[in-house]
Amino acid sequence: MVMSKKLPQGWKKVKLGTLVNIKTGKLDANASSQDGEYPFFTCSVQPLKISSYSYDCECVLVAGNGDLNVKYYNGKFDAYQRTYIIESIDKNELYVKYLYYFMSKYIDVLRAKSIGGVIKYIKLGDLTEAKIPVPPLEEQERIVSILERAHDAICKREESKRLLDELIQSKFVDVFGNPSINSKKWKVEELSNVLVNIENGKSFVCENYNREGIYPAILKLSAVTYGTYNSEENKALIDEESFIETVEVKNGDLLFTRKNTPELVGMSAYVYETTPNLMMPDLIFRLNTNEKCNKIYLWQLINHQLFRGKIKALSNGSAKSMSNISKQNLMRLGIPVPPIVIQNEFADFVSQINKLKFEMENSLKELQNNFNSLMQRAFNGEL
Repeated sequence: MVMSKKLPQGWKKVKLGTLVNIKTGKLDANASSQDGEYPFFTCSVQPLKISSYSYDCECVLVAGNGDLNVKYYNGKFDAYQRTYIIESIDKNELYVKYLYYFMSKYIDVLRAKSIGGVIKYIKLGDLTEAKIPVPPLEEQERIVSILERAHDAICKREESKRLLDELIQSKFVDVFGNPSINSKKWKVEELSNVLVNIENGKSFVCENYNREGIYPAILKLSAVTYGTYNSEENKALIDEESFIETVEVKNGDLLFTRKNTPELVGMSAYVYETTPNLMMPDLIFRLNTNEKCNKIYLWQLINHQLFRGKIKALSNGSAKSMSNISKQNLMRLGIPVPPIVIQNEFADFVSQINKLKFEMENSLKELQNNFNSLMQRAFNGEL
């Protein structure tokens, strides 16, 4: 995060730890309750629900591991033990929403500082030692007002995308019934019976930055984690000669995350289109289906909110912050297998909806680029 060397008169740059109180949640990630009254903040982008609360405050929440992200909340909630809860000591000195937008930008620095193997995490000191530019309160409020208008435009576009996702999930239930109880009584088969095989990714030594052009690279787990394939989430290989063609991602692949945080493990993404020379890491499987199963149907089944419990139940592991699904457990998963003609018709519907989503995503990128430019100017005192 680049800041100008000279801030405007009346501004100061101080360590964040002098302006805020920081604590962490106390609960395990599996403490959520589907019909809970209060939000439960974990390391996932979207909060879960819970039946009780431990906190009632206005704060900024920073995911301490996994997908590092930032949220603002004011009210009653609870939090996962690796979620940082940041409160302003004096709201006349540090406006909480100003802090939220600063942290939303500073998260890029935190990602660069994160440490660990499979699941990256940040330390408390990474937050307390952050240098935040602090203008007078009136200027903080003015900056927030500008950024909120730009952010609202992004949120409206994201909401349109979310509604399309809901449409797909609703259509799935209309066509196939509730997959968790197989309400339409389709034939149930083990996943092994509808797959040709499951292919493993590989472990590579990589740089800490994205590739340029089509230089060989390895996908990050985040390329698949949220159910939509994102080829921009990658890390360049240190040695391009170590590229392995057999694990290169191709159009039409169905990818599956075998290891992740408990709430995100076992997500899948269908690859409509990808760029060359991107490879699967060892944390991702490639599922190759036979003539009984359409990959797009299987993709939507695996990610459907009504079926996620069965996927997560396949996982094991001693680390509370990380779960793993073995190939053997995945092969034994029982799934409804409707006639392939019906699967194919549904897949065509999903593909049409995803064309609309692609157009929205291009527009969203433009809005996001404009917002990032505003953020940069805001914290340099140039708005």
